[in-house]
Amino acid sequence: MKNLKTIAIALLVTFGTTIATAQNKKINTEKSKISWVGKKVTGEHSGTINFKEGTVVLKKGKLAGGSFTVNMTSIEVTDLKAGQGKEKLEGHLKADDFFGTTKFTTASIEFKTIATKSNGIYTVTADLTIKGITNPVTFDMNVTDTTASTSFKVDRTKFDIKYGSGSFFDNLGDKTISDEFDLTVNLQF
Repeated sequence: MKNLKTIAIALLVTFGTTIATAQNKKINTEKSKISWVGKKVTGEHSGTINFKEGTVVLKKGKLAGGSFTVNMTSIEVTDLKAGQGKEKLEGHLKADDFFGTTKFTTASIEFKTIATKSNGIYTVTADLTIKGITNPVTFDMNVTDTTASTSFKVDRTKFDIKYGSGSFFDNLGDKTISDEFDLTVNLQF
């Protein structure tokens, strides 16, 4: 019985220490930014999307986890001005043949595996969910005590966003839109 109590106390101390050393840091959704770039044969468009919420998990000062929710209804085009196609493109990106934001108001990403690449830089594999479809993405993330940043590409066709894709439609010519779009994420917490 004495050994059982000793084991139980050891497990409690170990488990308690693990919890105590992990820090869940909520991101500042006003200061954290997601920028996107979508390319087509004749040029590109850029913009932003806002976070709804998110948490970075640090353990002993090292990245240990993270999960984030993005407000897809906040998609904004920043390379066009009002009256010059901005509203039309934003409406199209929110439409069903792109992100379908009426039905899918949020997207999310949840870190699954994290490997230290070098001091403060981690290789993260995460589950990205867009339009209710989840696929893995892998990217490098630079993390400090109060910030984190990354850039990576997303293949939109894996999330059933095929509009203007040369991989699915023939004879698009200069109307072809790249299957991949670029995301740059800057977190503050």
